[in-house]
Amino acid sequence: MFSNIMIPVDLGHAEKMTKALTVAADIARLYGATAHLVGVGQTVPTAIAHTPAEYSRKLAAFADEHSTALGIAFAPHAEISHDPAVDLDDVLLRTADKLDADLIVMASHVPGFAEHFLSSNAGYLASHAKRSVLVVR
Repeated sequence: MFSNIMIPVDLGHAEKMTKALTVAADIARLYGATAHLVGVGQTVPTAIAHTPAEYSRKLAAFADEHSTALGIAFAPHAEISHDPAVDLDDVLLRTADKLDADLIVMASHVPGFAEHFLSSNAGYLASHAKRSVLVVR
């Protein structure tokens, strides 16, 4: 049913990714799918990484750590954006097309006041992606 699963990750909130990663690993194992961890870094220094190369290394380390913990190989894909606050959704949609993902598994938070006016990233992808999106809370 699924052959390529994309899991967007936010290294700034890595501790909140466990449930979504576990669900994605279970689905990938069930269907023999490839699990792609996609992180979006920036061209400017941030608290997470000072350079795109450092961001890529940190994402690869995150993938290795969770591959070992969950018993499935997560393939890291670092995408770089000039301003993820503005174009994160577009970068994720383009990356899903590039990876030929047939499922996106995303972690989400409990909706707050702001989500009544602006869509969350998971909400946007669920509404606009041309593939299945599973939002895990």
